[in-house]
Amino acid sequence: MRSPHRHLTRRGLLTGTLGSAALLATAGTLAGCGTKGAQQTEAGCKSDDLSATEKKLAFSNWPQYMDVDEKDESKRPTLDGFIKKSGIQVTYTEDVNDNNEFFGKVQNQLAGCQTTGRDIMVLTDWMAARMIRLGWIQKLDKAKLPNVEANLLPSLRNRSFDSDNQLAIPWQSGLAGLAYNAKVAKEIRTVDELLTRPDLKGKVTALSEMRDTMGLLLQSNGHDPANFTTAQFDDALNKLKKAVDSKQIRKFTGNDYAPDLAKGDIAACIGWSGDVVQLGFEDEKIKFVVPDSGVMLWSDNMLVPNKATHKANAEELINYYYDPAVAAQLAAYVNYICPVKGAQAAMEKIDPELAANPLIFPDEAMLSKSKVFMALDEKQEKEYEAKFQQVIGA
Repeated sequence: MRSPHRHLTRRGLLTGTLGSAALLATAGTLAGCGTKGAQQTEAGCKSDDLSATEKKLAFSNWPQYMDVDEKDESKRPTLDGFIKKSGIQVTYTEDVNDNNEFFGKVQNQLAGCQTTGRDIMVLTDWMAARMIRLGWIQKLDKAKLPNVEANLLPSLRNRSFDSDNQLAIPWQSGLAGLAYNAKVAKEIRTVDELLTRPDLKGKVTALSEMRDTMGLLLQSNGHDPANFTTAQFDDALNKLKKAVDSKQIRKFTGNDYAPDLAKGDIAACIGWSGDVVQLGFEDEKIKFVVPDSGVMLWSDNMLVPNKATHKANAEELINYYYDPAVAAQLAAYVNYICPVKGAQAAMEKIDPELAANPLIFPDEAMLSKSKVFMALDEKQEKEYEAKFQQVIGA
């Protein structure tokens, strides 16, 4: 059963702690991302797999991103179930607090083809794309992932940074869309309404996560955030700038918009589905909206880094979490989009209310309107982020 307390949302941790100073501090790191010394190849950085003789696994994840037993928080039911079933001992560490911060922890080892001491790490799409671009991630053996092959949602297959689904397997997913408080605002259906409606002026926030905010604006202009040009990005950015200059948008936030939305201090915003699910448990007037033009879909992904020495053990764990019954048990606790087909039926036995929640189990109509932001190369990443930061005043 879902834990009754409100979790600190993982997506909030992703960007809520990353202000402009931190973004600027990472610019030097980004500048070195494509240097010859950092780049690795599959042939040049080979990893030995000791899984046959070492039944163990080191797993790095975000805080509060694993189910825990309500009566004994030292127990993690699904993970304990894997250990019992497989005989593989798992060292589980909640040491991913921010994508850029974690990149800083592991970049020297991975750039030098050295072990990080981790067999699985969970990182967001854009950081997964960067590490894949640098050749730092091992390819997985599809033959050892039958549950993933059978049950990964179609909307999460063949993403631009992992076209063959062999490098990054979604752990949980979420949506960036619109949200509003029906106590203080009329229904909102489009991004253009959010950015121009007079009754919302000064009562709107948008996200400081460039890919989510700009993805929605690209869609609102009729462009594809999974495949766009610099000119199209600039057009969407100009639209955002007008809303900033006119004071339509009050500020840009991480997930700290959530309490303001709940209180009615802001009327509407660009927000994340995980936050709105949790706010909705407390107040049904808080609504999440998939804009008519489309919604952004993001994932946090399980990755096996170079020099991880228990790849087959990692594949066994990844496959285990794509069993619908296991996935439902995890989703009942974390309340993000479950990436596993069949988990909704399994959730019916755990919590029918959650099984019916479209922000945990989106229907095909919602998923058909979702896009994953285009994988950026090093030059694009720096250019687009700098332009966006200039407009949002960070």
